[in-house]
This record gives sequence, structure tokens and C-alpha cells, in this order.
Amino acid sequence: MWNSCFLPEMLATRRIKAATRKIVNAMAHAQKHGINITALGGFSSIIFENFNLSQIGQVRNVKLEFDRFTTGNTHTAYIICRQVEQASKQLGIDLSKATIAVCGATGDIGSAVCRWLDARTNAAELLLIARNPERLHDLQTELGRGKIMDLEEALPQADIVVWVASMPKGVEIDTTTLKHPCLMIDGGYPKNLGTKVKHPDVHVLNGGIVEHSLDIDWRIMSIVNMDVPARQLFACFAESMLLEFEKLYTNFSWGRNQITLEKMDLIGQVSVKHGFRPLLLPA
Repeated sequence: MWNSCFLPEMLATRRIKAATRKIVNAMAHAQKHGINITALGGFSSIIFENFNLSQIGQVRNVKLEFDRFTTGNTHTAYIICRQVEQASKQLGIDLSKATIAVCGATGDIGSAVCRWLDARTNAAELLLIARNPERLHDLQTELGRGKIMDLEEALPQADIVVWVASMPKGVEIDTTTLKHPCLMIDGGYPKNLGTKVKHPDVHVLNGGIVEHSLDIDWRIMSIVNMDVPARQLFACFAESMLLEFEKLYTNFSWGRNQITLEKMDLIGQVSVKHGFRPLLLPA
């Protein structure tokens, strides 16, 4: 597994070119070493959502073959949806009566989560939260449902909050205004909801994390503070493993808003087949 590290602040500054250069250099390095499929999870996938990096065809003497790379977002979206379904049962939250707020609803993962919740669950209400009003209205039109709200308005109404965007700086959550119980799935990175939200009836679950039954010495999983680093990993990383297991050498997840329910079904079936399961709340 190859890693190309940079600070998230670089995504919103003039250092975006440096971050992009790090990623394409890492891609060229992986390809040069014969890696058939590589995951570009986390911040790397955000760059691929917002920029047409397919125009970068050559890195020194390596011509990039983009079907060797996947963002891993389809598996992440699938796992978050399964966490919603299974963790809500743990807390006795009836989805048919539940209001679910999705923060970051118009992103690649967020929009896929909204499609799944709309089509595959009987959730009573969806609250759509994102920064771009035009994309929010497009998503609402596509779904044929969902209320567009700002964060402060949505949180007190939500039985379940799915965060697929990093919490904005300076935002404080008053837990006394939330529903009790309330399930919060922290699908952003860094995962900081657990330290910001402290209430016995507000349950924070690290989103987009899978568990498996094998002990693997993932050094990076210790660095990112997984609770059980030998048996837990990011679903985006796992997507490249699953594609390798199935010999599906393709950019399975790519761009923005290209995740379909059919692809989520496929990666979900493969995930179950190979023993991955969503991280859930402690029993």
C-alpha cells in the first residue's frame, strides 16, 4: 500500500498544486511497481472529485493508466449506509419514523448515501445539508424528496446524523438540543465528533470503517488511531483489496456523483463474501 500524505488545508489553498503533485507521483510510483489496483481514499479522492486529473497523462516516464486507480468511495458509501441500518436497530430507532440528516449531502459519498437511504430504506425524512445551494437543489430534484436545511436547523430534528464532511471549524454542538437517543455517524476525516459530542444518549460511531477477522499489521491504522488497528481499516482501502480479490482491475469509483445503487450492491456483495463487516456500536 502506498501513501501520499498532505494536510487537508492544502485542498483550500494555493498549495493544491503541491497536493496534486504528491498524488500523481504516488500513482506513478504504484503503477511503476506493478500494482494492479490502488485506492485513492481520503483527501486524495476529494481532489479527484473536483479536478479533471485525467488531463495529467504523463508523470516523467510513466503514462498513467487510470483504470488502475479507485477512490474507494463506493465501498465507503455502502458501509456507511449499512451502519445507519444496523446501528439504528442497536439503539431501537425505527427508520420508518426516523429523520436522517446528511451533512455533506452533495459530495460523492454523501449523494450516494442519500440515494441508498431514499431507495433502500423506508426512512421517514431526509434533511440535506451542504454548502452549494445549486447542487443541493439538483440532489433534491433527483431524489424527489428531502428538505434543504442549514446545520443548526437540522440537528435538533434528526434522529440520525450522517457526517460525510469534516465538521466546520468553530462549530459547537449543544447536545441538550439533540434528540435522545441520537445516532451520529462520523464519516469525515479527521474523526472528531467523539471528542466534541459527550452525552450518554448521543452515540457517535466512526463511519466508513470495516472490521475483519484477521490480524494484519497495518501500521497506518495505528497512526490514525483505530481502536483495533489489526482488525479495522478504512472502507476505501478495503475497496482496492476487494477489487484485487475479484480481479476487477478498474477505476470502480471515480469522479463526483457517479456512484450507482448497482455498484453499491456489487461492492457490498463482494465485501460480505470476503468477510468484511461494518463497524458498529459497542454491544
